[in-house]
Amino acid sequence: MSQKGITINNAEQLVQRKFLTKVYSWMSLALLLSGITAFIVATSPFLINLVFGNKIGFPLLAIGEIVLVWWLSASIRKISTMAASIAFLAYSVINGATLASIFYVFSLDSIIVVFLVSALMFIGMSLYGVFSKSDIMSFGRYFSMAIIGLIVASVINIFLKSSGFNWVISIVTVVIFTGLTAYDTRKMILVSQQADGSDMFQKASIIGALELYLDFINIFLALLRIFGKSRD
Repeated sequence: MSQKGITINNAEQLVQRKFLTKVYSWMSLALLLSGITAFIVATSPFLINLVFGNKIGFPLLAIGEIVLVWWLSASIRKISTMAASIAFLAYSVINGATLASIFYVFSLDSIIVVFLVSALMFIGMSLYGVFSKSDIMSFGRYFSMAIIGLIVASVINIFLKSSGFNWVISIVTVVIFTGLTAYDTRKMILVSQQADGSDMFQKASIIGALELYLDFINIFLALLRIFGKSRD
């Protein structure tokens, strides 16, 4: 291989690394913002009452989360990188506000332990997505069907109010989203191979971070429902 070919290859690898670094940097920033927001809301009687003390606070935030994710995913090709960044960070703050309730349901020790376990599981599956030689991408449609089934089961259990069924749903959630972590990681690896530093790939890093952020949050909440200790 010529010196020029080696230089071009090194430049491509550098762009790929920058893309993946941005994905995980955005994800880490979003998790940090969510954690800080959740703690601030949980320690403020005014904010707790604003979010959970009435009939419209929490539903309004939940609808806002859905709208933001839908808008960001549907409009990513049209909006600016700045708009995508603001939308993603706004989503992480809103989600943090809704997560504040875990501090009133579960003990702080169990939240910390479950968070660390979730982080280790996430890192492990991300590494699997990076280094595994199995065809993870072929499972994409099955993950999509599994998520739809999970949503349907969760809606049904709203009416059944079965603790046993809720426990099963939580276990299935962990299985699905740990698998999705590997899948989404591999997808980001493939996207990084086409990255060229353009504005479109800047926005793609935000979408990738959103997907991985959702994977982690779902793993964390499901494990918390299974292993979290109630607050005394």
